[in-house]
Amino acid sequence: MGATGQRRLSSLPAAAAAPLLLLLVVSSWSQAAAAAPVWTTALEKHVAFFDTDNDGIVSFSETEQGLRAIGLGAIEAAASATLINGAIGPKTRPENATTSRFDIYIANIHKGIHGSDSGSYDAQGRFVPAKFNDIFAKYAKVKPNALNEDELGEMRTANRKEGDFKGWAASKAEWGMLYSLAKDKDGFLQKDTARSVYDGSLFAKLAKKAASSGN
Repeated sequence: MGATGQRRLSSLPAAAAAPLLLLLVVSSWSQAAAAAPVWTTALEKHVAFFDTDNDGIVSFSETEQGLRAIGLGAIEAAASATLINGAIGPKTRPENATTSRFDIYIANIHKGIHGSDSGSYDAQGRFVPAKFNDIFAKYAKVKPNALNEDELGEMRTANRKEGDFKGWAASKAEWGMLYSLAKDKDGFLQKDTARSVYDGSLFAKLAKKAASSGN
């Protein structure tokens, strides 16, 4: 704002100047929000929860802070962030990138899909309802539309590809974390809860729950 504009603003009555300042702040925030990336696939939305500065890149610290926000302890969050960003970052890194190799580029997140999983994401990171429904149709035996810890283990074992040790480990870590954070009071992971992790909407709910409990 130039000197003339400042003089004009200072000459306004306080009752008029305050709403004008508020309008300027809201306008600036709207422009910043509009500049945030728009993600289309479920996998992109899943990862975008951790991109707190909306620059399209999830740094190690953002992953760690996000994991803390959804309920993990400090040590577990740091260890998990190291594994996640260490494994996925190099796979999503553009050739001309100059940032840390631990940075995850959301636009390329589909390149970080591991093997030995349920197939609920396709090769582009889109959600595949039929594959997701198969999980519960095949393995939810004690209760319909819910999995206990043993059933989750059976599902992971059935999805293992021969020799894909990294995929086995990644699947175990992901489902183990989800079960630990989102199981109900009876020890079951409900289908609707599991579904919401695929587009990241579960993370906001877990963060709200953790905040309300003081974690």
